Amino acid sequence: MSSTLSFEVFPPNTQIGANKLFETLKELQQLQPDFISVTCSNNRQTIAETTLKVADYIHNELKVQTIAHLPAVYLNQAQADELVKQLDKLGIDRILALRGDIIPELPPENDFHYASDLVDYVKKEAPHFHISGACYPEVHPESVSRVADIQNLKKKVSVGCEQLITQLFFDNELFYHFQESCYLADIKVPILAGIMPIVNRNQALRLIKTTQTKLPRKFLAILEKYEHDPTSLKEAGLAYAVDQIIDLSTQDVAGIHLYTMNNAEVAKHIYHNTKNVLHGQIKAG
Repeated sequence: MSSTLSFEVFPPNTQIGANKLFETLKELQQLQPDFISVTCSNNRQTIAETTLKVADYIHNELKVQTIAHLPAVYLNQAQADELVKQLDKLGIDRILALRGDIIPELPPENDFHYASDLVDYVKKEAPHFHISGACYPEVHPESVSRVADIQNLKKKVSVGCEQLITQLFFDNELFYHFQESCYLADIKVPILAGIMPIVNRNQALRLIKTTQTKLPRKFLAILEKYEHDPTSLKEAGLAYAVDQIIDLSTQDVAGIHLYTMNNAEVAKHIYHNTKNVLHGQIKAG
């Protein structure tokens, strides 16, 4: 069984970063991903200038399928209508509907309180749009329980979400338990596993500080042993991600969604070390 491979990129804040991203995207195009998703900020005024600009380049210049992220709580209906209209005009009919991180100093709009509200609205206004949603193998940090989290996910799917992409994780067993919970709840849409290769110590420290992701003993041992050896840490971090992907592929995961951090070299390493496994090209004998 073949698994998809897709990438996530983010629009940088500087022109230098933007120029670098477009070069990175050209390299990612050569890997023939199933799609590339483009993140967004919670500032609705810049989504058209950043997310849509990058998505336009991917879809219309590079001819690669793309998905634009949209933050529900920071859009009202008129703004959602306009963004969907702009995407449609660009020939892009795929979005990833997110609630969006709540920022205390940035008041949210009141039309969409949850991602499911945005999914429901877009599906009614533009039924031809293919909508993906986010999910959390380790339970959404603001959810009261696993049961409540799965119920909310089921609602998201019932109103039109056709594909789920997980938050990053480092323990595959957590993903398998989550996948089973979704199956028991009759959530039957494809679930793509979100994988982030850790290639430097600062990235790892930020991750530990900003997420509640479980870090297995094997992963922590890598960080400890190679704390002052950046070359070995990068090599071990990439190997860990490859190992995760190979294990997931043996369990027929629907797809791998690679959080590239706009790093083409990382994506190429992962691709060349997993392409045969993901696409089922290895023959017995």
